Amino acid sequence: MGEIRKGRQTPTQSVVRPYSSTYGAEAVEIYNSTGRTTQEWQELLLSDILAVNEDGLWVHTKFGYSVPRRNGKNEIVVIREMYGLKRGERILHTAHRTTTTHSAWERLSNLLKKANIEVVSSYKAFGKEHLEVEGGGIIEFRTRTSKGGLGEGFDLLIIDEAQEYQDDQESALKYVVTDSKNPQTIFCGTPPTPVSSGTVFTKFRKSTLEGRNVNSGWAEWSVEEQTNPRDIEAWYETNPSLGTVFTERSVTDEIGTDDVDFNIQRLGLWIRYNQKSAISETEWNELKLENKPELAGELFVGVKYSKHGNVVMSVASKTQDEKIFIECIDCREVRAGDTWMLAYLKGWKARKVVIDGASGQQLLKEEMREYGIKNSYLPTVKEIIAANAKFEQGLYQKNIVHSGQPSLVQAVSNCEKRAIGTNGGFGYKEMKEEIEIALLDSVILAYWACSESKTKKRKQRISC
Repeated sequence: MGEIRKGRQTPTQSVVRPYSSTYGAEAVEIYNSTGRTTQEWQELLLSDILAVNEDGLWVHTKFGYSVPRRNGKNEIVVIREMYGLKRGERILHTAHRTTTTHSAWERLSNLLKKANIEVVSSYKAFGKEHLEVEGGGIIEFRTRTSKGGLGEGFDLLIIDEAQEYQDDQESALKYVVTDSKNPQTIFCGTPPTPVSSGTVFTKFRKSTLEGRNVNSGWAEWSVEEQTNPRDIEAWYETNPSLGTVFTERSVTDEIGTDDVDFNIQRLGLWIRYNQKSAISETEWNELKLENKPELAGELFVGVKYSKHGNVVMSVASKTQDEKIFIECIDCREVRAGDTWMLAYLKGWKARKVVIDGASGQQLLKEEMREYGIKNSYLPTVKEIIAANAKFEQGLYQKNIVHSGQPSLVQAVSNCEKRAIGTNGGFGYKEMKEEIEIALLDSVILAYWACSESKTKKRKQRISC
């Protein structure tokens, strides 16, 4: 019998702050003493959640994660709670439904008994569940309301069923950990459906992936766009417990007539509901030139090979008033070859040609060398992150100008941010399938190369 195939153990998208120490292994040890065994993905996630800095404080004061249903995401919460109780934390566990909080109380009570952690006080009334362990650790279970938690103080706040977490509830609950010397809030849920009432989870995810939350972490298992429900590879990519907790056969039985619901519940798809572009058309049009720019600098080129089988080439150059003019040259199918780009590059003698996209960057670099074209450059992931940050800065500072190309306007005004790496870096992706985001990516590469360059000074002539 061959080795059982398992789902992807690392998140498809995550943001994790740097750390060198964690209590994750200690928490796992407590849980495994119950006779259960944690999975690899759970151990990795707990390591991130329980990471501490040099002062012994949580690296992530807020941490959110999203995993498709039946993968064991609630085990993460119960492991964190068991560890917290052992270290004497005051914990508030909240959920959308009373049945959920009661089930969480029952599960934790059972595991504490199996771990030989003495419970000195227990109260199981629906909606008012309570546990206290030897050493002073206390946990309260509450159904969320707009007033719940006010006037109480805790060290750890659990937001279960986070997709239903509403703004007014957050206003009441976010202050319950303020007085703690080492507070932490954990959001646990699935992507919202069309009938989900909450907005906080979605906003937290977006701001964390975009790097706007200083002390926050995020992890998710998801597809980027709606996917065929019968795509088995997508099942394994988005379900870390596939092969251990449930099987391909059970997933097959879940497939019905509602492809969108399957994508949300089983593949972790985050549907975009009335989402605004990361760059608005109005914001972009404010940078449009009415007349041809007066260029004063050298030419810089950005080339992007896209996942859709296209390649885009753009240029950037400094203007007389110290801004940077950007423009797309063309977008063509990769299978058409690179001759058209080489023809442009041969005549331009650009100072730098930045090429990105694994599908063709190495080949173009070699072809440029054969044509006698120098200054090709393949950026690192770190540099791609820096390029996107630089471009965003240029937008805010209005250091960018353009001619208003319709295709570029369409790409720019229909984009959203995507995480690159786990340290808050970002790039852009299209909001609509028909949009070619490579148009934006290529001008960003050109802009970055141009902005990083130092203008060559001309020798001043002095006459007597």
